[in-house]
Amino acid sequence: MKKRSFWTVMAALIVSLAAGQNEVDALRYSRTSLGGTARFVSMGGAFGALGADFSVLSTNPAGIGLYQNSEFSITPALYFGKTESTHNGTFSDDSKENFNLSNVGLVLNMPIDGSGDLKSFQFAIGLNRLNNYHNRMNIQGVSPYHSMIDSYVEDANGIHYSDLEEDPYGYYAYDLNMAWWTYLLDTVAGMPDRYTGAASGDLLQRKMITTWGSMNEMVLSLGTNYADRLYAGITLGFPYIRYFQESYYSEEDYNNSYPEFKSFELYDYLRTKGTGINFKFGMLLRATDWLRLGGAIHTPTWFTGMSDNWYSRMETYWDVYSSERQYSPDGYFDYKLETPLKAIGSIAFIIGQYGLISADYEYMDYSQSRLRSGEYNFIEENAAIRNVYTSASNLRLGGEYRIDHLTLRGGFGWYGSPFKSTLNDAEQQYYSGGIGYRDKHFFMDLAYVRSVSREDYYLYTLNEVQVNPVKNKMITNNFLLTLGFRY
Repeated sequence: MKKRSFWTVMAALIVSLAAGQNEVDALRYSRTSLGGTARFVSMGGAFGALGADFSVLSTNPAGIGLYQNSEFSITPALYFGKTESTHNGTFSDDSKENFNLSNVGLVLNMPIDGSGDLKSFQFAIGLNRLNNYHNRMNIQGVSPYHSMIDSYVEDANGIHYSDLEEDPYGYYAYDLNMAWWTYLLDTVAGMPDRYTGAASGDLLQRKMITTWGSMNEMVLSLGTNYADRLYAGITLGFPYIRYFQESYYSEEDYNNSYPEFKSFELYDYLRTKGTGINFKFGMLLRATDWLRLGGAIHTPTWFTGMSDNWYSRMETYWDVYSSERQYSPDGYFDYKLETPLKAIGSIAFIIGQYGLISADYEYMDYSQSRLRSGEYNFIEENAAIRNVYTSASNLRLGGEYRIDHLTLRGGFGWYGSPFKSTLNDAEQQYYSGGIGYRDKHFFMDLAYVRSVSREDYYLYTLNEVQVNPVKNKMITNNFLLTLGFRY
């Protein structure tokens, strides 16, 4: 495993594909986005005190108790992800699209005959989408004073060149060995453990990062209705991850500043797959005909089946020599990930037959994520998680206005930054709206949600020099259509 320096950890957004498992991975799979049914999404996900929507199985499962009929729903979605990047004053952008299934689910309502207070039980099974990883980032700009090659020089200093040369499949296989054999590194004359680089500064830097995949959750839920006042539910969740990422990084002597060096390219690939399990417990109280209160606890998700595959390729081009290419070995590692516990409190106001207003407050402590393995202790990576991340609050607001069979909806979500440092302001905002049609046996909902977030992205870090971050703005647009049938 390649270790990260403290300042690399503080950046917390460097994509280091060949480095294996780290704090960036822990955050990626701990933080979820807004997905599920179109009604749920159009109201900002503020359903913890409302219920009777399949998406609540992944938030407050007590909401299943408000179902009065059995129901089947399915939600296809069209997703557009875009990133705008500014690197040393140069702006660039790129995007990626995806057609997916945001929700499919079946709820069975089982009334209890008799005059007792226990009115019914509900059972549900299906799928909710928790994250969409489709995105493309295009970064380019001139670095006047330094290079990624400088980071290789810093890492190599103190290491005898024979360690880099003779162990192409060992500890340095994914960075220094490739830099050595493509001649980006050379020893200082008479000093076998001190290095100089092929170039440093006045370089055109480019990086293209493409990601795809998703996190979905299979859910099994059981709920109950007591006296049409108190509702309880439990969900057994089985989230599964499919994440893919590839990046192309290059540096070019665009100004002919170096008599021999022309450019170098680095390609990285990562594939992550994982399966986990969690439990969700919820309660919902119909305090009055116009006020509802809800609360839910989500246990940590125990991803016991995580696996990473990765490899890299580096190639250097010269003005006077032939190009040099070096491949890393294929990396593979199995590990476990534990995400933080989550607590949700909810309130909703019912405005007669005309509509409603609802709100959810969600709390989780991202510093409690943990990486584990029987083959590696993850001491430094888990310390980085504690040092970089902190607790965060998420707020979701939603409203609905009914006009006969039609319903107009709107919502807003604010997800707080998981970082301790204010330099990494990674808040997310969701703006949503939609319209729905419902009758006795059929419903159809349309939703649109737009999310905006910003982050500082570091191409590399240096111990002696402050590297300017790339300023990224991520924008997603998601269109959803839910079709449902009651019986």
